[in-house]
Amino acid sequence: MKVALVAESFLPHANGVTHSLLRVIEHLTARGDEALVIAPEAKGSAGPIRYGSATVKRLPSMGWPGYDDVRVSLSGSARIGRMLDDFEPDVVHLASPFMLGWSAIRAANELDLPTVAIYQTEVPSYAGSYNAAWGEPLLWNRVLNIHARAGLTLAPSTYAMRQLEQLGVPRLRLWPRGVDTGRFRPDLRNADLRARWAPNGEVIVGYAGRLAAEKRVEDLARLTEIDGIRVVIIGDGPSRSRLEALMPDAVFTGFLAGDELARALASLDVFVHCGELETFCQTIQEAHASGVPVIAPRRGGPIDLVDTDHTGYLYPPGRLDVMVDGVRTLVADTERRERFSANARVSVEDRTWPRVCDTLIGYYEEAIRDHGATPVRPWDVLEHDVVEP
Repeated sequence: MKVALVAESFLPHANGVTHSLLRVIEHLTARGDEALVIAPEAKGSAGPIRYGSATVKRLPSMGWPGYDDVRVSLSGSARIGRMLDDFEPDVVHLASPFMLGWSAIRAANELDLPTVAIYQTEVPSYAGSYNAAWGEPLLWNRVLNIHARAGLTLAPSTYAMRQLEQLGVPRLRLWPRGVDTGRFRPDLRNADLRARWAPNGEVIVGYAGRLAAEKRVEDLARLTEIDGIRVVIIGDGPSRSRLEALMPDAVFTGFLAGDELARALASLDVFVHCGELETFCQTIQEAHASGVPVIAPRRGGPIDLVDTDHTGYLYPPGRLDVMVDGVRTLVADTERRERFSANARVSVEDRTWPRVCDTLIGYYEEAIRDHGATPVRPWDVLEHDVVEP
């Protein structure tokens, strides 16, 4: 199979989209498939020109205002169309399409190529976090225009499925993410690291992810109400300096990846994710694989991942008092925390990336088989029809 993967971001920029794409490329490589990655040029022209069996083609990009490491390509459909035409793919995989993905879906439609679009980021809802709530309906309209033109749209959670159904997106399938249970595992819990973080034996409550407005990491400041804990924040991003000033007693590790991240996650006692705009939330799966119970809002991807009173707790969005109570319960009850920890690991043991990627190959085959049988009619969705989910 020849697969063209059009990505809004790629190495060296590390995020959920890049992480998933790398696992897909590794799976395609293991199968002997051929792949092409089309992605924005990285800052300073860094990044690989190959990854596994995939050749990486870069497009001119600019930094996102206020977050220059995030690159955005404004290349038009004609340029992408030439790349696709030269490669002659069997299917085009659109990874979290929005800016580059809008040009790519039009190019693929023009070339009459089967397409599979991966819905991964709730971009429109970010508008409110960046003082641009007025633009949210227009951004949802962009999401609909892209996904209505795709042969299949894969949503990562049942919440995202319902969201897209309400928006009017057709041809939806559920495709959750995998987790590397070999890398993320409880036996990596590190006594030396824990002693550095919590020299007085405090219970360690942590977060891992991007430090940005939409992640609501500042909500963790409410945990100062709980005695005997140490807050550890793993990650980096534009909000870091503000968060360090807000939580001077917290440990900020900076960006961690690979084995360092795995060791850090396994060394936590409780994982808390406060962001309310997660279509999936990969770090929750990684925490569970590491044997760490999770507390998160009852919205988006966490609904499918956290089994309340079994692997953690879900709290109503915005109810930080309930979030604090959940943390306090797990901090005070060692037996419950250990039971949730064991349950968390078991809950993800069958969610391996090879199994998840085999399902993706099946969706590729479905999109190729059905291409032309159920016409994708982009004129059914007009650019000026502003809609919300």
